[in-house]
Amino acid sequence: MNINIKVYLHSKGTRFLQSGSFPVPILDFKKDPDLTAAIAAYEWIKQIKVNFAANEDFRIDQVIYNEDIDITELVMKL
Repeated sequence: MNINIKVYLHSKGTRFLQSGSFPVPILDFKKDPDLTAAIAAYEWIKQIKVNFAANEDFRIDQVIYNEDIDITELVMKL
């Protein structure tokens, strides 16, 4: 199953949006959809951070999946 994730990030003095569709295990999603989405978002944000050579001002402003479910706090705890 795929979920849509939008992340609003800040790095190098600029706020930017990245969005995409990601596969997640359907059984995990049925058991705990927010956590499953948060793990997928967290792994993706780690890749973004490396690809953009983010510096010390890198921060996560907001993480949303499936258009309107805010999982920002959950992602920040991971």
